Amino acid sequence: MTRLDGHEGFSLLEVMTALVVLAVGMLGLAAMQEMALNKNVDANELTVATNLAVEMIERIEYNPKNVTAYNGIDVSSASATCPGTSQMAAGDCAQWRTRLVAARLPSVRGTVSVATTGPASLNEWQVTVTIRWTGMITPLTMTHIVSLG
Repeated sequence: MTRLDGHEGFSLLEVMTALVVLAVGMLGLAAMQEMALNKNVDANELTVATNLAVEMIERIEYNPKNVTAYNGIDVSSASATCPGTSQMAAGDCAQWRTRLVAARLPSVRGTVSVATTGPASLNEWQVTVTIRWTGMITPLTMTHIVSLG
């Protein structure tokens, strides 16, 4: 830049303006980094919870003749309500509770409910697995139909 007095260069005002623009850009980048980290943690927790829900559904599918024995499972890090009617269902409940606690989701709680669905002649059961934890606005709920016919 050519000045009237013959000196070339940047004025102090131009340098200060460039620094302000750079600082605003860096602050925006830092805020984006924090948001990305928080969303990454949320996605990881959702993946862990989804895998735990699918695991319980698969355990029930493996033991379809005792599907009703899984109704009423309610486990958390503090307590567990496991069915006593089927040894396999009680074992699945205890193992699932151990896996839920090991997942380190904050204040995690898992429930299982089983209800009949459709005509009785089809002998189908709707299994709903719900997992709740601190930080999740709505609980993760997975529903699956187990058929005995």
